[in-house]
Amino acid sequence: MNNAASVRLAKVSRRYGKVTVLDEMSIELPEGKFITLLGPSGCGKTTTLNLIAGLDSPDGGSIFVGDRDITKVPPNERGMAIVFQNYALYPHMSVYGNMAFSLKLLRTSKSEIKQRVTEVARILAIDHLLDRKPAQLSGGQQQRVALGRAMVKRPRVFLLDEPFSNLDAALRSRMRTEVKRLHLSLGTTTIFVTHDQEEAMGLSDLIAVMSEGRVVQYGSQQEIYNRPANTYVATFIGKPRMSLVAGSLARDGENVEFVGEDIRIGLGSAAALGLRDGDWPNVFAGFRAEHVSIAAGAYSSPMTFKAQVELLEPTGSDTFVELAVGGTNVTARVAPDLPIALGDHVVAEVKPGSVHLFDAVSTERIAR
Repeated sequence: MNNAASVRLAKVSRRYGKVTVLDEMSIELPEGKFITLLGPSGCGKTTTLNLIAGLDSPDGGSIFVGDRDITKVPPNERGMAIVFQNYALYPHMSVYGNMAFSLKLLRTSKSEIKQRVTEVARILAIDHLLDRKPAQLSGGQQQRVALGRAMVKRPRVFLLDEPFSNLDAALRSRMRTEVKRLHLSLGTTTIFVTHDQEEAMGLSDLIAVMSEGRVVQYGSQQEIYNRPANTYVATFIGKPRMSLVAGSLARDGENVEFVGEDIRIGLGSAAALGLRDGDWPNVFAGFRAEHVSIAAGAYSSPMTFKAQVELLEPTGSDTFVELAVGGTNVTARVAPDLPIALGDHVVAEVKPGSVHLFDAVSTERIAR
């Protein structure tokens, strides 16, 4: 069923009155990949999906599928299928009728429709539901029908607009796994919209993090998580969110230290850090919780600092500890059986090479 195609947006803009929703967005979405548009409500991700689908028209720029400019091509001629947030099933039609509807519009033969619907229903494990109406289905079953309705069209591009948002937490997790397995088996280019960074991290080959109509970082999960381009991405990606501490960088020969209120961390040589040239009097140091631990006793090294336990958040396999230091908080991840209590004074240790550095003015990353 693999009929994948790449999608490219070239300086695409969309405005509603005086409000710019997309600001000359350019991005290449490779064929056969699972690509997520990730960002908060109002950042432009659903508008982008609607423009790709042809449900909306850009005010400027061009959209390509492969080498073909589809900017002015009608939606039904773009070789795409979209699954909406609310599934948009026809309540008066059976599951079979819903899945067959678009093929009937294309004047597909009855035998071909039956063959396609039966095949897709079997793949999605809904072949025993073909005679039921949507009202007789659970949320997960309705979602499978919506996916099946898209699959029978054998699209070159799947478009998914927050398809899990109406499901409970357990079903969301299970459906994520099913959609990922489906993508791997079909190999179709999939463009997925969500505000949930866990969904994005778990599903995607590539993630485009969006803010105010722009893509602020585009890359793999590992690239975005391990090397966030700015403080917006750093604090948007990851649970718990990255801790940011204000301070400055001090140099001692080739070595660099981060100096903040009641905290001083040795970072190693500027060359090893990949630190940009220049003085850095106003920076943010970023700490992921998994890179901060609580040291035993009064252990001291260039990577330690003193703090006070302000909050404990047990999650079962781990405990997240909010540490108060110099008027701000740093989150540490510790073993659930670590004997600590609220108000304890402790020594925290940072994993070498794990500190992220950002310019406090531009908010951009300043080290490799």
